[in-house]
Amino acid sequence: MNVDLPDSWMSVLSDELEKPYFKKLATYVDAERAAHQVFPPEGDVFSAFRLTPYEEVRVLLLGQDPYHDDNQAHGLCFSVRPGIPTPPSLVNMYKEAVEDVSGFETPRHGCLTAWAEQGVLLLNTVLTVRAHQPNSHKGQGWETFTDAVIKKVSDKPDPVVFVLWGGYAQKKEKLIDARKHIVIKSAHPSPLSARSGFFGSRPYSKINDALTHAGKPAIDWKLPQEL
Repeated sequence: MNVDLPDSWMSVLSDELEKPYFKKLATYVDAERAAHQVFPPEGDVFSAFRLTPYEEVRVLLLGQDPYHDDNQAHGLCFSVRPGIPTPPSLVNMYKEAVEDVSGFETPRHGCLTAWAEQGVLLLNTVLTVRAHQPNSHKGQGWETFTDAVIKKVSDKPDPVVFVLWGGYAQKKEKLIDARKHIVIKSAHPSPLSARSGFFGSRPYSKINDALTHAGKPAIDWKLPQEL
């Protein structure tokens, strides 16, 4: 597995890459790619880290598993490549943004690169998946790696806003120093749970209020209509 982390992340995660579990994980992912189709493509596995350098992380939004259908996953949680239909959870995220963000218009795409480039780390807890088999790379070591990422972001001296949607993400709260950082929680935007506390939770304005209070610039949540 080609671990193409940028220097800013390599400086805080290099020890993690030398641990036995990570070497075993890399061997596993290589074997999976040799035998099956795996998403995202190898060059996109660490896209979130390239788009959001460690020192620029202002928000960490936690997802779970990459999208498992053709041409969807590109290394950012909840986001899909331009030209791919917007997935249901992201449709609900956009619906909430229309209510919560002044001037937000639902884009005709599901690519969240513009958020990542502003310091929103769009992190899945598992970074690869076998095509058309959700959660197929769960329990192979990615969770240990992304737990380390969450801890390293929590180690940052300046406040970061951690966004934990749904029970799975909220289990990671124990990795975060809540005395220093802001944690925003609600139901998951999935169609199964969005009406149980995601709709009306106003996460985007809450994130920006927290950033402003910490003396940081707000995120411009508005996305281009076309890509």
